[in-house]
Parts: sequence; C-alpha cells; structure tokens
Amino acid sequence: MADKMLPMREALRMALREEMLRDERVFVMGEEVGAWQGTHRVTRGLMDEFGARRVRDTPISEMVIAGAAVGAAMAGLRPVAEMMTINFAFLAVDAIVNHAAKIHYMFNGQFRVPLVIRAASGWGDQATATHSHAPEPIFAHFPGLYVGCPATPRDAKGMLKAAIRDDNPVLFTESIALYGKPGPVPEDEDFVLPIGRSDVKREGRHVTIVTYARGVEWSLAAADQLAKEGIECEVIDLRWLRPLDMTLVYESFKKTNRCVVVEESLPRFSFGSEIAALIQDEMFDYMDAPVKRVSAMDVPLPYAREIELMALPNAQKVVDAVKEVL
Repeated sequence: MADKMLPMREALRMALREEMLRDERVFVMGEEVGAWQGTHRVTRGLMDEFGARRVRDTPISEMVIAGAAVGAAMAGLRPVAEMMTINFAFLAVDAIVNHAAKIHYMFNGQFRVPLVIRAASGWGDQATATHSHAPEPIFAHFPGLYVGCPATPRDAKGMLKAAIRDDNPVLFTESIALYGKPGPVPEDEDFVLPIGRSDVKREGRHVTIVTYARGVEWSLAAADQLAKEGIECEVIDLRWLRPLDMTLVYESFKKTNRCVVVEESLPRFSFGSEIAALIQDEMFDYMDAPVKRVSAMDVPLPYAREIELMALPNAQKVVDAVKEVL
C-alpha cells in the first residue's frame, strides 16, 4: 500500500482505530476522549464508530483513570488511557510507577499489565510553568515501564500499534507541537515498528546528534543549516527511552567521534546526562571532544512569549553546540 500524508494526530488515530478493529479487548478511556472527540482530536470519531462501551469518557481524575486502566489490564483487557497532558500524569504516579510498572515482577509473572497511557507532552505556546513539562526521563527511570517518544507521523503509527499489542505497560508521549505536522504514513494495517529500536533520521560523518521526539525536528533543521557550511551531521532518533537502544548511537560515534544530545526536557538529572555517561563509558577510546547537551533552560517556563522562546531549545542552539564540539 502507498503512504498517505497525514498529521501526527491522524496517524495516531489511524493506529488506534486499526487496533480496536483488530482486537475487541482494546478500548480507549480518558477525559473528553468520546463525546468531545478528544482534547487534541486524536480520538475524533471513535465513539461514533465503536460506541461508549469502548470509548469511555472518565471523571476528571488522573489517578482514577490510571488505576482503573491497571485493573482492566490485569483482568485481560487492553486499555489505552489518555492523559489530557503529561503534566496531569503526576497525579497518577502511584498507579503508573508503583502498580503498572511493578505488578508483573512483584507477582512473579502471574499478572501482566498490557496497558498504554497516552500523554501529550512538551513545552511552549505560553501554557506556563505547570502545563509545560517534558518529563519523559522521569518515567524512563523506572524498570518495568516502557517509554515511547515518536517524532514523525510514520513512527507514531508504528510505535503506538506496537505498544498496544505488547504485554508490558507503556507510557506513550506525544509532543503537542508535532500533532499538526504532516508526514508520510503507511496505510498497511500490519505496519508495526519494533519496541526499543532507534533510527537514523539523517546520515553524516562529522558529528552525531542524538535526540528524540521534538528534538528530531530541531536537529534536522540544524543539520540542514550546517550542511550548507560543509558540516554533515548524523541524526539518531532514539524513539524509545526505555527500552533504550544505543546500538546506532555507538556505531555513529565510532565514525564521527563527536556527539551532541538534544532534548526538550530540563538539563539536570536528564536523559542527555545518561547518553553522555553511556558514551563516555562505552566509547571513550573514540572520543575526540566532550559530549555537548542542548535542552530547555533550568527554570520554570516563563509566560512571556519572548522569554519563553529564550528558555527553550531550538535549531540555532543545536548549530552552536555542533560547532563547539568541532
């Protein structure tokens, strides 16, 4: 089948619909996912097609959403629970971290929790400090919980379908800034991308840029700009923070000997820190310069638009980091 140009929200909707048609145990739940068609319009039309039994509007309580989803998954269903934004997932941390991530281990494999929690993530658009988090690294800290972060509509479809089919709990984050960005999406209903597999988004030979989610957009824009100056960057999209696939990162670093890590999250105790530590530990003999990191500034995000943009990563900051490691 040919690819179809779709924004990420439609690619996600396609994945949800295909998996609901394929497996009657799959159902969607969350605030405003049904009658309101979804806050970010990802679930648009699903209630009309599948009914209120499989597209369930919930109370405004993230702990209830996550807790009920964990119980449903343990009972044999495959819930896809939507958090309106990942900022509200902090209210459900106990259900996500202490239950979903640990039940299979603590019950010696007697229970599985085939659960997907979808959450819109990211900074910006003057949503202010309490509604502008990108805390994927926090959740990736905990064993037992997979964390997926797609950067393109194609990846969003293939990764979400894999997450729904998997028997492990998955936190699936979707960058708010990418919902409307179009890209080619396979119409094949069997198109699934394996969990825990990174991807080369652009080949190069001078510097390795390691990134995920919205960072891929900034990194590719920076790579295009640097190519005009004769600097060829290789852009590696991790796609999954857990399981973490460093194979392509190491292969690329052996070739370039330099690395810049780009993420939308905050700089302290970050995923960039983890990538830098792993490269230093595993690739020290190939290292020609310290690993540089590009992230949001270490501040609560300001409301004023100009200051907000100043605090966020962008393509120019990636360009500057690449030139510094060179």
